[in-house]
Amino acid sequence: MAQAAGPPRTVLITVDDDPAVSRAVARDLRRRYGESYRVVRAESGESALEALRELKLRGDPVAVIIADYRMPAMSGIEFLEQAIDIYPDARRVLLTAYADTGAAIDAINVIDLDHYLLKPWEPPEEKLYPVLDDLLEVWRAADHHQVAVTKVVGHRWSARSSTVREFLARNEVPYRWYSSDDPEGRRLLAAAGQDGRRLPLVVTPDGTALVEPTDGDLAARVGLATTPAADFYDLVIIGGGPAGLGAAVYGASEGLRTVLVERSATGGQAGQSSRIENYLGFPDGVSGAQLTDRARRQAAKFGAEILTAREVTGLEVGGAARVVRFADGSAIAAHAVILATGVSYRQLDAPGAAELTGCGVFYGSALTEATACQGQDVYIVGGANSAGQAAIFLARNAKSVTLVVRRPSLAATMSHYLVQQVEEAPSISVRANTVVEAVHGEHQLERLTLRDTETGGSELVDAQWMFVFIGAAPRTDWLEGTVRRDARGFILTGPDLAPEGRLPAGWELDRPPYHLETNIPGVFVAGDARAESAKRVASAVGEGAMAVMLAHRYLEQS
Repeated sequence: MAQAAGPPRTVLITVDDDPAVSRAVARDLRRRYGESYRVVRAESGESALEALRELKLRGDPVAVIIADYRMPAMSGIEFLEQAIDIYPDARRVLLTAYADTGAAIDAINVIDLDHYLLKPWEPPEEKLYPVLDDLLEVWRAADHHQVAVTKVVGHRWSARSSTVREFLARNEVPYRWYSSDDPEGRRLLAAAGQDGRRLPLVVTPDGTALVEPTDGDLAARVGLATTPAADFYDLVIIGGGPAGLGAAVYGASEGLRTVLVERSATGGQAGQSSRIENYLGFPDGVSGAQLTDRARRQAAKFGAEILTAREVTGLEVGGAARVVRFADGSAIAAHAVILATGVSYRQLDAPGAAELTGCGVFYGSALTEATACQGQDVYIVGGANSAGQAAIFLARNAKSVTLVVRRPSLAATMSHYLVQQVEEAPSISVRANTVVEAVHGEHQLERLTLRDTETGGSELVDAQWMFVFIGAAPRTDWLEGTVRRDARGFILTGPDLAPEGRLPAGWELDRPPYHLETNIPGVFVAGDARAESAKRVASAVGEGAMAVMLAHRYLEQS
């Protein structure tokens, strides 16, 4: 991720339609304050407002605004009225002639003017600097510490606003959230020339304003790598979950020129987990985000290249090369490929669920929404470990958490330690033999219809939040016609491709496929996308390491 060069210098801005006066004011300001402050001058109210909007988007602090009273297109008072909407904390000074002092005095009440200066202000050591010294001291007394972070302006019930926040959080891009209804959110929208109808607005640390950006645009603007550094690699890994990150660490550490391609954010489903307590070496548990961050940094340390927000759409065989094609038509090639695409949560097949996704209905833990659940009723659909981990995490702040489970109990699908924690949590309840029949709400989730599968009875309940964990679907549709899969879409490997010792159709080598190898020599699978995989973080990491070992063996024999 790109790092900021340092905090921006605080700005003093002066505006006067007389170029000679404008230059003179700026000259005197730079003489006294130039080493500590940046002086910006403008020759019209409109150009000064434009400069203020640009400074606002970049996050540059403005301490003092000095404006001439008599400007033809926009008076100094009219300018300051608009300027305080952009920088309400900046100190305001009006430059005026003796004949206009009455208007200047009136402006103290109209625009909360801090001071007015009579022209000429010479000598500045007596008439200008003492005034500004006092105003700057007042301004510095308040907390104006600026952090170079990405700003996101959105609405709580905007689905795209939610996914952008999740994208930034999972890629560990620092950002600050502003509601479009809040004063600062409105100021940022105005500075970007937006009325709030198109959300989210994302303002990058360099001041670039992005309206409803795609993940690709967002990734490129916030410093994530999206373009491969080369056309050919030893190893291409598709998918950045535990299996893909494990493969990247072992592949790069063993000298293979390695690139990992991820469609959204590294970590996969495990990266969204609030706490993993059964992973080897972490007796106190570790969050999915922490584990992902360590693995990503470890892979980068060994020289693995990580591409984010790149959609892979095809895999081809080109002689000894394996060609990976992207959605934009570009491609990279490698000696070997590891498919670690993982799985995605199945969509809830209930009326209203699709329309309210991102507006109270979420797939996965959506940790960025957790704080908004404080004091509210939360429903979690599903009974596997991921659902249990989310329930424990959300129960810290929510008024109530209800697990909606199709089976008679949690025991068949959830680890014993999690079942115990769920049973011991006073704010968590379990509704067994229950499914979500319908989802209700005009603009956001308001109610759910729950049906008891044993009695057939239905109940309408109030709900503000619902998180869905109802099974996994492999992300393998793009491999249709290339890599063999089972009826559910999971990729077949090794012995499953060669029943009774027969080689797969079209197999050109005189050996059977290795344990994690697909029907295409040199293309391997690791993690949840593999048929009959264990669906655990530890096993996915182990398969990633094993796939690299088998890729080495393949390369040695090629």
